[in-house]
Amino acid sequence: MTDSKRRRGLTVASALLGGVLALTGCSGGGGDAKGSDSGDTSQAKADEAAAKKSSEAQITITPKDGSNNASINNSAAVKVAKGTLTNVSMTTEDGKTVAGALSADRTSWQPDVQLERSTTYRLAAEAKDSAGRVAHENASFTTVSPANSFIGNFTPENGSTVGVGMPVSINFDKAITNKAAVQKGITVTSSSGQEVVGHWFNANRIDFRPQEYWKENSTVTLKLALDGVEGASGVYGVQQKTVTFHIGRNQVSYVDAQTKKMKVTQDGRTIKTIPISAGSPENKTYEGIMVMSEKFKQTRMNGATVGFTDDDGKGEYDIKDVPHAIRLTSSGTFLHGNYWGAKSIFGSVNTSHGCVGLSDTKGANDPSTPAAWVYNHSLVGDVVVVRHTGDKTVSPDNGLNGWNMDWAQWKAGSAV
Repeated sequence: MTDSKRRRGLTVASALLGGVLALTGCSGGGGDAKGSDSGDTSQAKADEAAAKKSSEAQITITPKDGSNNASINNSAAVKVAKGTLTNVSMTTEDGKTVAGALSADRTSWQPDVQLERSTTYRLAAEAKDSAGRVAHENASFTTVSPANSFIGNFTPENGSTVGVGMPVSINFDKAITNKAAVQKGITVTSSSGQEVVGHWFNANRIDFRPQEYWKENSTVTLKLALDGVEGASGVYGVQQKTVTFHIGRNQVSYVDAQTKKMKVTQDGRTIKTIPISAGSPENKTYEGIMVMSEKFKQTRMNGATVGFTDDDGKGEYDIKDVPHAIRLTSSGTFLHGNYWGAKSIFGSVNTSHGCVGLSDTKGANDPSTPAAWVYNHSLVGDVVVVRHTGDKTVSPDNGLNGWNMDWAQWKAGSAV
């Protein structure tokens, strides 16, 4: 090759290289290289082709991929914009499938069941846009652990019918330090329109009640909106639930340890007077307003469990089949049948270790006894007012007995 040809070849190569550099240099600056058409470049064509192939469907999965401490109620929501969902699959880390359902318009999906705590879930979603182009999205998240969550165990049960004294009582499995936030996540309302206020007895328990007993035949609704509420540092609520229960007739019983009689009233009218035997002078029965919290046709009562022991450490009594027992305090005060005492004690002498005894027969199968009548005519939540025992008033947190606080004291225990 002659020198002149070599120089012409180099000149052409330099011009081509310069053109490439010029195009590269202008691609981000908006300049227009003379003699070139940017709309005709291979990159522009590729971008245009990719745009035509890409689906317009936009899939959103919550919580975000990689999330920890996710809700067991509101997680795993899949939604799509500018398209419809064609397939959603959700599995646990070990491959177990979680059932779910698409909305009628196929724009959203959610699981059919509440999720488990401390579990990793994987979601895969597919959608199509109006042109049939497919989009995909995947996410993985882990739900909140028991160590980082709290649950409130509540009474009464959903759908139950209870007496007029029954408070809503919630006991949390973790100590609550942010009481205001938790209380704001709980609402209790009555069809009667009564004002209902919460009272914290300690870091784990809050009860709700109106100023006076619930109105008979009313309906009470408890709503727990605690999912995601931080009850203590790093500890979150997981409950999202609505509970409804009904108030029955207004039954209040009055126990008088001096007259040794119990007067049972309904709607203010006395329907029965029953002879009783209350706590002995050495073991007086608490005074005050008490609410029936549990009923047992038969139960065992051992003195050792409530501090009544002999010198050998065994209970002063151990009766394995106490009939028609109704709990009044968590510390062990009961209204119950007594078949081991002489019939003559009822209505004449106080002999018990602090309970209120009623005449009964062994086996709890005789419906004609006073104890059986009371048992069969009582609801959990009915009120028993005990008077003239000479003992102190029962503590408001000993059982469901917050009625022993006046309204000002009760409201002072609210965190909101």
